[in-house]
Amino acid sequence: MKADLLSNKSVKQIEIVKINGNSSFPFTDDISIEEPLEIRVSYLAADQKESKNISVTMRTPGNDAELAAGFLFTEGIISNRNQIKNIHYPESECSRNNENVVIVELVDNFVPELRKADRNFYTTSSCGVCGKGSIESIRTVSPFLHQKKENTVVSLETIYQLSEKLCSFQNNFSATGGIHASGIFDLEGNLLALREDVGRHNALDKLIGHAMSADLLPLTDKILILSGRASFELIQKAAMAGITTVAAIGAPSSLAVDLAKEFDMTLLGFLRDNRFNIYHNGSHFKIENLL
Repeated sequence: MKADLLSNKSVKQIEIVKINGNSSFPFTDDISIEEPLEIRVSYLAADQKESKNISVTMRTPGNDAELAAGFLFTEGIISNRNQIKNIHYPESECSRNNENVVIVELVDNFVPELRKADRNFYTTSSCGVCGKGSIESIRTVSPFLHQKKENTVVSLETIYQLSEKLCSFQNNFSATGGIHASGIFDLEGNLLALREDVGRHNALDKLIGHAMSADLLPLTDKILILSGRASFELIQKAAMAGITTVAAIGAPSSLAVDLAKEFDMTLLGFLRDNRFNIYHNGSHFKIENLL
């Protein structure tokens, strides 16, 4: 799988007018780019080459190969990186269209279960579940669901540092103020990988796609930090990757809490300013120095 596609087109500059009190002045501002990405899969079935459009998602250009791979994995269409032969843009006369379509070629002896991708072919950057046919199709089965969870012990001081560390590494957010991030940390609070996108679900798919291509799954002994709220689809994607501890700088939804309980995942919310809420404490999880 190619390491990356289209990696440096996530921010653009535009001319705006700033208002401060009763004064106005011209200003050059950085904004996050949002463009559609059509994800297609190509595979061999009964000696016939098949191609199918899986989804169109609004995303920040960059790390498109990771996004496509992570999306197919978290949707349950593929279960490991060895089922991918190649990821590339199509050949076309229009380069702009090229950059907004990505094709995932699967290995010849693997036919995907595409009924698991029962969604309409459009999702917004804010909701990775839009277009789902039913709640049953959301609850994909993680290949790591029955893997034994190791005891996880994290110090309170380490947890308090995670949100600030995530923000300090959000280069695009620092420039634009309008982009989400997902980051994976070890139990000592070291950042292992971070991905940004205008869509919170895309940022996580990119991160999981990176982890899959680097053969790091499952991420059972890692902590996932989300820059915004913890929604149902983010917890579902985390569960697919074997993540057992999730902390969000924002609030979780009721369905996110329900799913965390279902998968016995630790779910923390409002992690900032030396405070957080525990919405579910997994049986494997312990915080040191907590009274």
